Amino acid sequence: ILDMNFSSVNDTSTVTEYERDNFTTAVIKNVIVTALCISINYINSTLVHTFRKHQIFYTNPRYILFIHLVMNDMMQLALTTLLHIISYTLYTISVPFCLILLIVAILATLNTPLNLAGMAIECYIAICFPLRHGQICTVKNTYILIGLIWMASWFSILPDLFILLATEPLHFFHSEVLCVRDYVFRSSYSLKKRDASHIICLVLVWLTVFYTYFRILFAAKEATPDIKKARNTILLHGFQLLLCMLTYVRPMFEQGLLYFLPKRYLDIRFAFYVIVQILPRFVSPIVYGLRDQTFRRHMRRYLLCKVNIRNRTENIQCQT
Repeated sequence: ILDMNFSSVNDTSTVTEYERDNFTTAVIKNVIVTALCISINYINSTLVHTFRKHQIFYTNPRYILFIHLVMNDMMQLALTTLLHIISYTLYTISVPFCLILLIVAILATLNTPLNLAGMAIECYIAICFPLRHGQICTVKNTYILIGLIWMASWFSILPDLFILLATEPLHFFHSEVLCVRDYVFRSSYSLKKRDASHIICLVLVWLTVFYTYFRILFAAKEATPDIKKARNTILLHGFQLLLCMLTYVRPMFEQGLLYFLPKRYLDIRFAFYVIVQILPRFVSPIVYGLRDQTFRRHMRRYLLCKVNIRNRTENIQCQT
């Protein structure tokens, strides 16, 4: 799922004249990535702050799963942006430091589809089994599910780490590398295991999303507002998963575009980086942050409160 092929990645054995951006282009690309990261994480941090301030959110399993997804996206976006900037500025960093950044970023990325599957199941239980929803979807069970999500992601990345420790010589861990997953976990076993685990994970998640969506679709003959909202929410989850799956078709699309635009290599890879790594993180705040009336109402109240406090302070200063 995490495919960090940044636009400054260079294979020293096959470097061509157009495989490195000039200074101006590099600055523009990094400014774009940084601005997107700050903007999205600012919105997400507002959602997290609103969640913490109101009991109605942190006692509701649906919002707990959502805010876990938001915090996970914040961490993933911050780390991938940092790695993107490092690939332009430092080019190479020490292997231990790179491993820490990569493992956390990979874990956060692997969590996303699993969290989306959990949210789809919660919607399904709420619509199809409303009388049992309170018994099944408790706060305790929600945190257990989050723990299982992290455990599943750890089990996915641990074999790569063990293969790395077993196959690489000791001096590799004292060297510096370009901090890209395929450059660090470069064993053929790791590549095959990664592809297999990603396919299995996404197939299971897609089956979950499709099953819950169609069960909700046929839950009632009349489309009530709650059922309509649940359907639309699961469709948005499916859209997020579709964006995650772009990682797998990226090489084919890149090859096709490079055939027609061979000298736009870096621009094409940068565009795919933004679409695959950043755009899915932009969808998460929309699902509940902008669509959910409860979240919208509390966020508006908080912002209006801040404005009123500031206006009162200004009035007092004017009177004195």
